[in-house]
Amino acid sequence: QVQLVESGGGLVQAGGSLRVSCAASGGTFSRYAMGWFRQAPGKEREFVSAIHWSGVSTWYQDSVKGRFTISRDNAKKTVYLQMNSLKPEDTAVYYCAASKILTRLVSTSTYDYWGQGTQVTVSS
Repeated sequence: QVQLVESGGGLVQAGGSLRVSCAASGGTFSRYAMGWFRQAPGKEREFVSAIHWSGVSTWYQDSVKGRFTISRDNAKKTVYLQMNSLKPEDTAVYYCAASKILTRLVSTSTYDYWGQGTQVTVSS
């Protein structure tokens, strides 16, 4: 069983930066691919980014490419999402998730464990 706890959300002005973190406990963190998803009010949860268990490969939703960077520190059992050039449309609750497999990482159904989420609000 893996427990995931997100932190680092908050309020930021458009054009600003924020880094959210996800700390894992239980399980073997380095055996899981990790993903970030987000859910805005009234919308479905959507894929943002994912990272291979070794960190060798990363994936991004098109709308965040070049602005967001996912990374992980397996020794600290933590995955990060650095968000730059934030836009109001990035406003959402951001969730991290852990997956035992590497296929279909854009799908919520792929993931085995989820955090509770952290709110990110970007003001215009």
